[in-house]
Amino acid sequence: MSVLNAAQENAVAELLRVSPLADELGHRFGAAGHELHLVGGSVRDALLGRLGDDLDFCTDARPEQTLAVVQGWADAIWETGREFGTIGIQKNGLRIEITTFRAEAYDGVTRNPVVEYGDSLLEDLERRDFTINAMAVSLPGHTFTDPYGGLDDLAAQVIRTPAAPSQSFGDDPLRMLRAARFAAKLRFTVDQKVISAMRDMAADLDRITAERIRDEFTKLMCGADPIAGLRLLVDTGLADRFIPEISGLKLEIDEHAQHKDVYEHTLIVVQNAMRLEGGEGPDFTLRMAALMHDIGKPATKAVGRDGRVSFHHHEVVGARMTKQRMKAMKYPKDVTSDVVELVHLHLRFYGYGRGEWTDSAVRRYVTDAGPLLPRLHKLTRSDVTTRNKRKAANLAADYDALEERIARLAEEEDLARVRPDLDGNAIMELLGVPPGPIVGQAWRFLKELRLDRGPLTRDEAEAELYKWARDNGHLSS
Repeated sequence: MSVLNAAQENAVAELLRVSPLADELGHRFGAAGHELHLVGGSVRDALLGRLGDDLDFCTDARPEQTLAVVQGWADAIWETGREFGTIGIQKNGLRIEITTFRAEAYDGVTRNPVVEYGDSLLEDLERRDFTINAMAVSLPGHTFTDPYGGLDDLAAQVIRTPAAPSQSFGDDPLRMLRAARFAAKLRFTVDQKVISAMRDMAADLDRITAERIRDEFTKLMCGADPIAGLRLLVDTGLADRFIPEISGLKLEIDEHAQHKDVYEHTLIVVQNAMRLEGGEGPDFTLRMAALMHDIGKPATKAVGRDGRVSFHHHEVVGARMTKQRMKAMKYPKDVTSDVVELVHLHLRFYGYGRGEWTDSAVRRYVTDAGPLLPRLHKLTRSDVTTRNKRKAANLAADYDALEERIARLAEEEDLARVRPDLDGNAIMELLGVPPGPIVGQAWRFLKELRLDRGPLTRDEAEAELYKWARDNGHLSS
C-alpha cells in the first residue's frame, strides 16, 4: 500500500505542474455534467516523473459536447481525429487531446478499428494496450484509478496487457509492435505470456498498414534501448513481416571478426552510433543506416579457395535493398535517400590507412557525402567492432588522420561546396555556345578536374576548357 500512496503522491505532484490548467478544464467538464480523466501515457509518464507537454484525457462527453466545453477557452482547436472521438486543443503551450470513452471493436480482418463509444472509465481502460497505460487520474479531484495493476507493473518494469494478450493483439495487431517499442523506450521487460502471443500471432501484423508500422518502428529505433526492441522483433518473428532483412543477418559471418555473426555485429554498430550522436537527441537516419549497413551481405556471400568468407560489393547491394525496404515502409523520399547514401558510402574509408588516398580521393569522399559527412564519420567509426585492440586502435588512428586531412584541405578549399572554376555563363561565353548539353558536359569536366587537382587559376581553367572543347569538337570557329 505504501508503494501505491507514494506513486499517487508523485503523480499528483507532476499534475500540479500543469495545474490549475488541468483542474480548470476538469471544472469546465464537470459544470457541463461530464467526467474528465487524465489517462494513458500521460499518467504513466507522470508516475515516472516525466510528464510532458502533450496530455491525453478521456471523457464521457461526445465530440460535439467536448467542442462546446472548450470553445472560447482553448487557444486553438483541431478536429482531425473527430471521427475517432478525439478533439485536439492547445492551451498555454500545452497540446491536449480529449477522447470520448471508447469500446473499440475489430472484425479481425480490416486494418482500422470500428469506433464504438463507451459509457464508463473502466470500459475505456479495459480496451487499452498495456496495464501501464490503463491508469487514470480524475479531474479536478485527482482520484487515482488502476483496475489492472498498472502501478505494480510500472514498479516491476514489466509490460502486460489488461485483457488476455491474444484478445488484445487480436483486436489490434499493432500492439505487438508497440510492446517492442515500449521495451525500447522504457527499458522494460515484456511479460512471457505477451511474448508467446506475439510469436503465435506475428502473421496478424499483415493486417496493419505500412504507415502505422513505419511510425511505430521509427519510435522504436529512437528509443533509449532500440536493441532490446529489435531483438524482440526478431525473436518473435515480427521483423519477418515487415523488415525480414534484419533476421536474415543472423546466419552470416562477419569478415571483420570471426567471433560473431553479422546480426550481432549490426546491433553493436547501432549501439556505437547511438553513443556518437551527441546531446542532440536520437538521430533516426544514423541509427537506421547503422541497422541496414550490412543487409547486402547475405546476397553477396562467397567463400574463397582458402576458406575465407567475403562479401564483395555488399554496400552496393545493401543500398539497393535499403531503398526497396524503406520505400515499402512508406518512408519519405528524403529520409530514404539519406539512409541509402550512407549505406552505399560506409565502406569508402577502408584502404585509407594504406596510404593510397590522394587529395583528389579525399575531395571526392567529402563531395560524395555532402551534408551527410558528419553522419558518415559516425557510421564509419561505429562499424569498427573488432575485439582486436591493436586493429581497432589502428582504424581509429587512420580515421583521425582522415578527418584531420579533411580539415586541412577545408582550410584551403571549400570542400563542402566544390564547384568548377568556371560557371555556366563563362563556359558559354568562352566557347561561344548557347545553353544546352555542351555546357553541362563542360561543367562536369571542369568539376572533375577541380576534384582531381584542387582550385585552378582563371587562366588554367580557361586553358583546360579550350583543350577539352578542341578534343571533343566543341570549339566554335
